[in-house]
Amino acid sequence: MSNIQLATFGGGCFWCIESALNAIRGVQQAVSGYSGGQVDNPTYQQICSGQTGHAEVIQVTFDADIISYDLLLDFFFQLHDPTQLNRQGNDVGTQYRSIILYHDEVQRQTAINKISDVHDHDIWDGDIVTEVEPISIFYPAEEYHQGYAENNPQQPYCALVVNPKLNKFKQKFSDFLK
Repeated sequence: MSNIQLATFGGGCFWCIESALNAIRGVQQAVSGYSGGQVDNPTYQQICSGQTGHAEVIQVTFDADIISYDLLLDFFFQLHDPTQLNRQGNDVGTQYRSIILYHDEVQRQTAINKISDVHDHDIWDGDIVTEVEPISIFYPAEEYHQGYAENNPQQPYCALVVNPKLNKFKQKFSDFLK
């Protein structure tokens, strides 16, 4: 019997994190979406305004007997810079903040421990600004965002930002790929 769980993370543009996590063994599905804000059923245009309070996030359905939540957090902290407040590179705004939206108390404590571990091991220069909050509601992003990096590899943002990051990730974590 499988041990299916959910994890929800935000670390800048969701296209890269979604693509990377969908390539990991034990991940059944990673879906781009929005969470952490006050507007019901937000659109991408509303999210881009920075006025909804939502972050671009990925909701991951995974088999915890194959891949642990702790290891998913390791991947998450490799895929974005958790020291940048309300931004990732040239993507600026609260919608790009680093956030872990936990689904239960075990995930909350695991996230807090992971942040402490990342900080203690000086993996990143600077203080970790990743928020840890309970999940409220997850809104899947519009269909064209799902699988965006794979479906649009020549799009300039994907070609210049996403694809190099994905290639580096896949080389570093090749033992975990499907």
